[in-house]
Amino acid sequence: MLINNLNNSHLTEEEKTEIRNALIVLENAIRKITVNLTAEERKIYGRVNEKNKLLINKVWDFRRYEENLSNPDIDWEEFQKDYDRRVFLEGIIDRIMSMYITCKNAKTLHDYDSYKNALKDYSYTRYKASSNTSGFEVKRAELKQFFVKKNMGNKAINNSDSES
Repeated sequence: MLINNLNNSHLTEEEKTEIRNALIVLENAIRKITVNLTAEERKIYGRVNEKNKLLINKVWDFRRYEENLSNPDIDWEEFQKDYDRRVFLEGIIDRIMSMYITCKNAKTLHDYDSYKNALKDYSYTRYKASSNTSGFEVKRAELKQFFVKKNMGNKAINNSDSES
């Protein structure tokens, strides 16, 4: 037996407004650091993979604990600012990704519930249309377009409606 209504947790209008307002605050807070990179720029600057991040961390550790081994030509104050911001932003990205996954999972369940209910409604509509109940034939015709598949050459068949 299939379970219906997989996610019965629904946000109130006040909760939706609170989330929208929080997103606006967050968007405004990060506006200062907003940079739109082109695909080419992303290729050039996006070379810092996990291994390279380990290199950055190791160089920073040496700088903090054995400063005499550091290159004097590097602006270490700027390096520290970049490093601190990178760590901060990585934490923010992790939290945003966690929220993204949470929202995506909830949406997936709501989509599934909505789709199953739409299928039930279409089945009901087909039943009512077959009994010539007023209005249902028009609705059936409108909904039927979502069930037509190309199969067996150019002949269209309906995978949900055997009346074709």
